[in-house]
Amino acid sequence: MTDRRPTALVTGSAGFIGSHVATGLLKAGYRVIGFDAMTDYYDVRLKQRRHQRLLQNQHFEAVEERLETPAVLMDLLAREHPDVIVHLAAQAGVRYSIEEPESYVTSNLDGTFRLLEAVRAHPPRHMLMASTSSVYGANTEQPYTETDKADFPLSFYAATKKAAEAMTHSYAHLFDLPITMFRFFTVYGPWGRPDMALFKFVKAMLEGRPIDVYNHGDMRRDFTYIDDLADAVCRLVEVPPVRPESADAVPDGDSLSPVAPWRVVNIGNGQTVELKHFIDAIERALGLKAERNLLPMQPGDAPATWARTDLLEHLIGPWTPTSVDDGVERFVRWYRDYYQV
Repeated sequence: MTDRRPTALVTGSAGFIGSHVATGLLKAGYRVIGFDAMTDYYDVRLKQRRHQRLLQNQHFEAVEERLETPAVLMDLLAREHPDVIVHLAAQAGVRYSIEEPESYVTSNLDGTFRLLEAVRAHPPRHMLMASTSSVYGANTEQPYTETDKADFPLSFYAATKKAAEAMTHSYAHLFDLPITMFRFFTVYGPWGRPDMALFKFVKAMLEGRPIDVYNHGDMRRDFTYIDDLADAVCRLVEVPPVRPESADAVPDGDSLSPVAPWRVVNIGNGQTVELKHFIDAIERALGLKAERNLLPMQPGDAPATWARTDLLEHLIGPWTPTSVDDGVERFVRWYRDYYQV
C-alpha cells in the first residue's frame, strides 16, 4: 500500500530547533526528510544523537549535505517534491558572527539563495523559514511587533537574517511562492546548543565554576521553551499566506506583504524576564547557588527582547506558553540524564 503521507523537508534537522520541529511534523502525520551538514560549530555528537532519535521513526530519512553545494537542493526537490519546506539550517550565534562572519554569508545567504532557486523550480505549497528577534536591533519600542521597522541590526548575524527576509520576499512576489518567516525569541530547552546561556550556566554551576553574566545582569529576555516553539511552527505550516488583492486588503496588525504571499510572525513567550530571575530559576532547579561573574555588555547584544504574539495567536489559535520555571527544570533533568551528572 502506498504511503500517502505528505512530505516535509526540514533543513537543519540535526539542530536544536530543527530536530524538535521534525519530531512535531512526524507526529502531525508527515513524512520528513531531514537535511543537515553536521558542521562542527559545536559538538557533532550531539547533532548525531538528535538524528538517531529521529531515525527511530520509519517516516524520517536523513540527508547529510551542505545547502550551498551546487545542484544538491535542486536535485533533492526534483526527486522528492516536498509539500512543505521548513528552512532552519543556518549559522547561528550573535557573538560568533563577529569572529567568523564569512560562515554567515556562506550558510545564511548563499545557502538560502540555493534553496530559493530550487523552490522556484519545484514550489511547495508552503515554505517557512527561521529569522530571529535580533533583526529588531536598535528598535527600542517594546514589545516588538512584526510591523515595526527592523532596519538597524546590531550584529552581522542579524544582518544576514534581515537580508534573508528581503530575499524571500522578492521570490514570493516574483514567483507567487507562499512564504512565512518566523522571528524566534531566546529559545531554550532539552537538546539545546552548548553555546546558549542556559546550557553554559548549568554546565558551569555543576562543575563548581562561576557563570559569566553580561551587562551586570541588567538584561531582559523573552525566553521561549522549545516545545512551544516547535508546536507553533508546526501549526503555522497549515496557514500559508495568500497574496492580498490590494494593500487595503491587509488587516490591521498583520505583517502580510501588500504585494506578495509573504508574512513574518513572532514566536515568543509574550513575556519578558530579567536575566537574574532566569538564573534564580536555574538555581532552584539545580539546588545550587551560582557564583555570578558580572561583566559589561558584549558587542551585538540587545539589552532586552519582548515579543508581541497577537498575530501568532490569530493565525494558530489559543497558545499557552511554558513557564520559565517549568522549562528550566525540564532542561536540567535532560542535562543530568544526557551527561550522567
